[in-house]
Amino acid sequence: MVRQITKDDMYDAVAPDDFAAMIEVDRYAGRATAFDKIISATHDHFWDPLDKKYIDFDVSFDLENEPLIPEDFVPALQTKLVDEHLSGKERTRFINEVARWQISAILHGEAGALALSASLVHILRDQGAQEYAANQAREEARHVTAFSKYIQSRWGAPLPCGPTLKTLLTEMVNAPEVYKKIVGMQMLVEGLAMGAFATFFKESNDPVMRHLMQLVMTDEAFHHKFGKIWADRTVPHLSEEEHNIVEDWAAQCFQTLLFNLVNPEQMKELYADFGLNWEDVMAAFLEVATDDERRKRMEESTDIFRVLIKTLLNAGIITDRTRDLYATYVNMDELRAEGDTMVGDAIAEEGIGFLQRVNFGKDEAYSLNARATAAE
Repeated sequence: MVRQITKDDMYDAVAPDDFAAMIEVDRYAGRATAFDKIISATHDHFWDPLDKKYIDFDVSFDLENEPLIPEDFVPALQTKLVDEHLSGKERTRFINEVARWQISAILHGEAGALALSASLVHILRDQGAQEYAANQAREEARHVTAFSKYIQSRWGAPLPCGPTLKTLLTEMVNAPEVYKKIVGMQMLVEGLAMGAFATFFKESNDPVMRHLMQLVMTDEAFHHKFGKIWADRTVPHLSEEEHNIVEDWAAQCFQTLLFNLVNPEQMKELYADFGLNWEDVMAAFLEVATDDERRKRMEESTDIFRVLIKTLLNAGIITDRTRDLYATYVNMDELRAEGDTMVGDAIAEEGIGFLQRVNFGKDEAYSLNARATAAE
């Protein structure tokens, strides 16, 4: 028997194969209104990755001579081994292959988000929650298309999903527990993604990549709100035992991502392509990837792990039990003082303004927080 840690009726769930519960007469009598504003805002940030009026993937980029991303985004280049091994066009090719691996990981994450959203449609009994999940599945589907098109335009094909990310996404998609799906995807992975999107938007040398990241963020900001609503209506009502279960699982996922997401073992084939042994690169990594280095990196507001920790902290999932785990890398008091505003909100607002002009010819200012927060 699956233990559903659910405190609000709108997150009530049934087994994936229990369709009979979905056509019970009493189910149609109730519908939560918490997601109506988010659902109705969908038309404001509609975009079609196959329509050039939104984004043109045919715009070229000189991969041979220009790096897509700054060297700071390539951890291996901070090691003496890799830094001295690569120069000239081969160095540029390495940077762009790392970017390919990173964007491929995002593509796989979007495919996971699509499958997970669809799985929520199968199990959520509330009509409002179910419609929201269906709506998100539609938006994740266009992200899969968009990142596929971008990768095709730059490299032809994506790289395989790293073992760690593959295992984590598979667990989340297949998990029967609603809390694992929402904490795992809507908060952890979406939080991680928002940090990555904001970073690529600000730092990429490719205008098409920057525009793609902004368009995706116009959707993802609302997906994050879905997780926030769950946290607001669930976490304060958890028993100590239930909170510990959720908190420990979140901490486990955080550590798995922190220590394995850019682990050289995940990218064996890529390093081999450049005449590097991943184990040698790993040894070089261990010399520079210290806790002090991680702390310095997480001082940046767009650092993906800082964004992830902030998401969990604002949701009330981090308590004194696990606080020290995260405090090793960030100042938790400073993070708390930053409030609920998430990195990428301003970028998403600007993107929605662009979409409103394309879709409706509107020029008026749009407040993402005002629109989405009204749903809470």
